[in-house]
Amino acid sequence: MSSIVKQWHSALPHLGYDLPADQPPTTRTAGGVAVNLPLHLARQSLSRQEFWDIPEPVLDQYRRYRPTPLWHAKDFGEAIGAKVPIYVKYEGGNVSGSHKLNTALAQAHYYRQAGVRELVTGTGAGQWGTALAAACAVFSLRCTVFMVGDSLTRKPYRGTLMRMLGAELHASPSGRTAIGSRPAGGGNSLALAIGEAVEYARDADGRAFAIGSGETYSILHQSVIGVEAIDQLGDLEADVDAVVGCVGAGSNFGGVALPVFAAAANAARPQPLLLAAESTATPKLTRGVYAYDRTDATGFGPSEAMYTVGSDFTIPGSHSAGLRFHGSAKLLSAMRHHGQIAATAVGQQEAFTAARTFVQHEGVLPAPESGHALAAAARLATTGVTDRGEHLSARDGILVCVSGHGYLDLGAYEQHLAGLLRDEHADDDLIKLATAALQPVGGKL
Repeated sequence: MSSIVKQWHSALPHLGYDLPADQPPTTRTAGGVAVNLPLHLARQSLSRQEFWDIPEPVLDQYRRYRPTPLWHAKDFGEAIGAKVPIYVKYEGGNVSGSHKLNTALAQAHYYRQAGVRELVTGTGAGQWGTALAAACAVFSLRCTVFMVGDSLTRKPYRGTLMRMLGAELHASPSGRTAIGSRPAGGGNSLALAIGEAVEYARDADGRAFAIGSGETYSILHQSVIGVEAIDQLGDLEADVDAVVGCVGAGSNFGGVALPVFAAAANAARPQPLLLAAESTATPKLTRGVYAYDRTDATGFGPSEAMYTVGSDFTIPGSHSAGLRFHGSAKLLSAMRHHGQIAATAVGQQEAFTAARTFVQHEGVLPAPESGHALAAAARLATTGVTDRGEHLSARDGILVCVSGHGYLDLGAYEQHLAGLLRDEHADDDLIKLATAALQPVGGKL
């Protein structure tokens, strides 16, 4: 397929239910919160319109790196003893090194149209921060990024790249915000970095907070991944009955899986298995609760219905990086609740082993986050996975999204080669403590 996708594809018309409404913020200040969300993004989150034209300025940027490659990872499949073909959709071939640029460009375009002059964000592994910095450079916006401090220490060149793109970068907790000066609970967390960004963004006119993963509109923008993949699989005359992606908040998984979900609904075909791969360090979909929780550590924003381990949960240190977010996107959480997606948790040793096998046999070094998706796909293609007591496997083929490259994660891979990594598992008692005060969706956990 050589043509560029010109429309985003929404799955909202095919869910069969409405998403739960957000709850008002738990924290109030005299000045309130300036959300500054452009009308286009609000509509994309709420409307049941199925297809959305991609603005021409965004398409111009997409043409620089899209369509992205899809191929049959035959050698990887043979190396792991796969019983079905595995097809890989690779999103690492742009300046951000990941799928995040797909929504960063769209958001920067819409925010600039709305009169915003500076975008502020929090980032975990740095892929989103890099993508937003790149998009702001394209659309002549200032950019400020708060990056999880231990992630920045482990991968300093992420910070270098953001600064090369013109962004102002702060390690979180930064001391530049009230919440960053006295962090509570999980100090080095994505929730805290996002909280700092939210606080910083509301302190000046012309600033707006931008988020890259969990919002319904960001998942919509990522649908270019799945729309392209459907056409590319058709070109290969390939059939898949399972789609796999890693999940932090869920944008790359939603981007690859939901267009396949919508296409099956439109064609009245059986739904494929949609398998979310998360980290054992932050197992919201497999061990969390479905409740109303904050998306950041401030409480200034609304609480959303999500699968969560608690926004105050102290996340164990690991190289899962972008997967270290306490909750899953509202859209994906609802689909999980209604049995439309499955989930499995992967430890970092298994993820890094899968990534090493992949680079040796396919010539692409995945990001550690993507290693989790490859490990889950390998399970599905060999022994199968168990989710909520049900054994799941693929019969025809598996589509997996390798959401980014790992060339700025070589420090982590060096630790893997040296045998210094160990798996980190979230403690059940700590999850119960962090979620005990949350209001369950539907009345009970």
